[in-house]
Amino acid sequence: MALAIDSGATDIPLIEQTIGDNLNETVARFGDNDALVVDHQGIRQSWTEFNTSVDAVAKGLMAYGIEKGDRVGMWSPNYAEWVYVQFATAKIGAIQVNINPAYRTSELEYAMNQSGCKMLVTRTEYLTSAYQDMVEQVRPNCADLEHVVYFDTSEWADLVAAGQSVSDQDLSARMALLDPNDAINIQYTSGTTGFPKGATLSHRAILNDAKFVGMMCDYDETDRVAIPVPFYHCFGMVMGNLSCAVFGAAMIIPCPTFDPAAVLRVVEAERCTSLYGVPTMFIAELGHPDLESRDLTSLRTGIMAGSPCPIEVMRQVIQDMNMSEVTIAYGQTETSPVSTQTRTTDSVEVRVTTVGQVLPHVEAKIVDPDTGETVERGCEGEYCTRGFHVMNGYWEDPEKTADAIDADGWMHSGDLAVMDDHGYVNIVGRIKDMIIRGGENVYPREIEEFLYSHPAVADAQVIGVPSAKYGEEIMAWVQLGEGQSATDDEIKEFCKGKIAHFKIPRYISFVNDFPMTVTGKIRKAEMREKSIADLGLQSEIAETA
Repeated sequence: MALAIDSGATDIPLIEQTIGDNLNETVARFGDNDALVVDHQGIRQSWTEFNTSVDAVAKGLMAYGIEKGDRVGMWSPNYAEWVYVQFATAKIGAIQVNINPAYRTSELEYAMNQSGCKMLVTRTEYLTSAYQDMVEQVRPNCADLEHVVYFDTSEWADLVAAGQSVSDQDLSARMALLDPNDAINIQYTSGTTGFPKGATLSHRAILNDAKFVGMMCDYDETDRVAIPVPFYHCFGMVMGNLSCAVFGAAMIIPCPTFDPAAVLRVVEAERCTSLYGVPTMFIAELGHPDLESRDLTSLRTGIMAGSPCPIEVMRQVIQDMNMSEVTIAYGQTETSPVSTQTRTTDSVEVRVTTVGQVLPHVEAKIVDPDTGETVERGCEGEYCTRGFHVMNGYWEDPEKTADAIDADGWMHSGDLAVMDDHGYVNIVGRIKDMIIRGGENVYPREIEEFLYSHPAVADAQVIGVPSAKYGEEIMAWVQLGEGQSATDDEIKEFCKGKIAHFKIPRYISFVNDFPMTVTGKIRKAEMREKSIADLGLQSEIAETA
């Protein structure tokens, strides 16, 4: 049987440009087309107008003394200014540091100091986030920080005005100094355990990932992409904004942070052809009372990513949201982020059961986590990938970089996967999430998919909790659908005879939501800690230690 290793096509050329040069080409080709529509700010710009705004911010940054390689932090939900800073930093060779909008003071201080930010762009506040108060608390402890710009104050106009002292020739001269392999972005991983790590990405990595992601969705300049996922993460910044810029498609921003009603309204009003989201977002849209009254016939494609998608959710999105060509993408921040994706031409069955094949110029293999040897197709192992999309490394952390990327350049994902004879990959779980109950290996996703087939269940997440007898026991957190009810015993009875007895949850907790990162990844470590406390299982830990 063949080994589980595959390579993407190499006949499609890579983009060998900087992000700024690529943007200028798009403006030259599609200058009058819609580029950026931000519904909640009332902003609508063509590519020519958008580029003018980007250049004004780029010159402002240069006037404030931002040099090539300097780090500029961006800390905000989805606003137009975020996108201007994204492309402006790229044009002048500054490294944008994406700071999670959910961060609080200790996390902010860590990110600012670990990256050595020279400037921070943010808002004074948003909802319960008092950004200015938090900045002022940590500012004395951030030795490298020279400038803070609050873009919802006159300081933004001051930045742009300062840029008038910088000529077009000065900006062009700066752009000429840049190389596609230069680091351009630091994205801090979710940090569900320990301190976040700063994945450092290049122009070449994210620009080509954006290109191939858009190709898998069949984008061109007529597409209009609704982007309700956070810019802070690669999903919004690369797969969303940058992919649109490569193809000349319109970036449609429905809301600062996810709001299903706003997404449905804006998709209809702007005649969006594509919609992005993590599974929980699509679940919220499918369950929203406005869904039936909204005209979503303009939709044809989109991307579901961020965490495994329940099969039934995928089917409903295709059927009820008109997204017949929706794709599934898989990857991680460290891989810019996508390494595999389904195609619009793949069958529904393939799109609901796999995360697709590798992108062009990308390699993938499945290895035994213990030996590192490549396994045969059809066998489970750790997903590893290599290619243009792999990060430069973790910012100023060679030790953690070496732990993630081996000597041959393979990025080790920590995800358990299976590759079939056609190179399609199925992610079956996280190595660290695997539950070992009485010597049996149990993969949470398998149980989650099954629980989702219960008519009353809207979503489910499965974790392992300590057991003195079995080492670990199965626990399910269950979110019921609107107006639905179920009991522990009913859920367990539903499982009997349909899944192995050792996979049936011992404990069930009915919840309204799950703890998750801003990018939609479930915080299973936090779920486990809370469950141990709620169930009083601390003594079980002592006995199993």
